[in-house]
Amino acid sequence: MLSQTQDRICRECDLDFSNLSAVLVNASLKPAGEPSHTDTLLDVVDAIFCSQKVEVERIRLSKYRLAPGVYPDMREHGWAYDEWPDISDRVLGADIIVLGTPIWLGDMSSLARAFIEKLYAHSSQTNDKGQYVFYGKVGGCVVTGNEDGLKHVAAGTLYAMSHIGLTVPPQADCGWIGEAGPGPSYGDEKEDGSGRVGFDNLFTQRNTTFMSFNLLHLASMLKGQGGIPAVGNVRSEWDAGEKPGWPNPEHRKDG
Repeated sequence: MLSQTQDRICRECDLDFSNLSAVLVNASLKPAGEPSHTDTLLDVVDAIFCSQKVEVERIRLSKYRLAPGVYPDMREHGWAYDEWPDISDRVLGADIIVLGTPIWLGDMSSLARAFIEKLYAHSSQTNDKGQYVFYGKVGGCVVTGNEDGLKHVAAGTLYAMSHIGLTVPPQADCGWIGEAGPGPSYGDEKEDGSGRVGFDNLFTQRNTTFMSFNLLHLASMLKGQGGIPAVGNVRSEWDAGEKPGWPNPEHRKDG
């Protein structure tokens, strides 16, 4: 699973991340019972987190029927089904959210986009300090495929996460893509039987390790200080017309 270097880094880490929880979300289009290349790379993130005693939960989105829309429960808005409420508490309860997606036509999967829309459905909710509900949590993404688009997908995913309130650390994405066009995907057996495709890729090993530990570092820092300070970012203050940090025109001097 882990390379020798990854395993050594995990064993030598003397920091305590045992109070953290993470949810790893796989947006593969394959049925939940089928093997997934995206799951295979998420397995590496899982192994790193577990080595640091982080509580990890895995969610395979194709197992659930997610109704289109940007409300927490679309059954209240005309749809006969929406299983997002079955998993939303598990996502919102995590300190770390990692979205894994394959690349199709140079972009994220439709399920990955649906997941981002479901996160956005909670954008009006607030935490106990009055901030948007994802403040104090961190996000990252894992991308796999055998066509170009890794950085494009990561850019869109991480921007969306940041925009709704998740904090994005440095180097918050990782992935693997093979040669352009049809070919083996991450974790497939090599034709010569010498191993599995992508497992010896140093770029993928390095970025997966950087992402995983940067998510741990930032999540630990935020949790240790009680999240992001509630100054200048509290929704209720703006709704009440206080507009902290902006000058009050009634107190401006003439001239």
